[in-house]
Amino acid sequence: MTARTIQDLFIHTLSDVYSAEKQLTKALPKLARASTNPDLRSAFETHLEETNGQIERIDKKSLRCRD
Repeated sequence: MTARTIQDLFIHTLSDVYSAEKQLTKALPKLARASTNPDLRSAFETHLEETNGQIERIDKKSLRCRD
């Protein structure tokens, strides 16, 4: 994709970040379950919560960009 405007570039980059965050929501629970260290498991679970918050913020931002 060729970005024609700064907004095109922003939306394209936001889309890439969104994709990465969505992939993390699938990987983090698996990592947490596989972890034998309680601290590491907790860190994965905390990161999953943060990732879900990021997805919500990206959703809100993308809606505003399309208006």
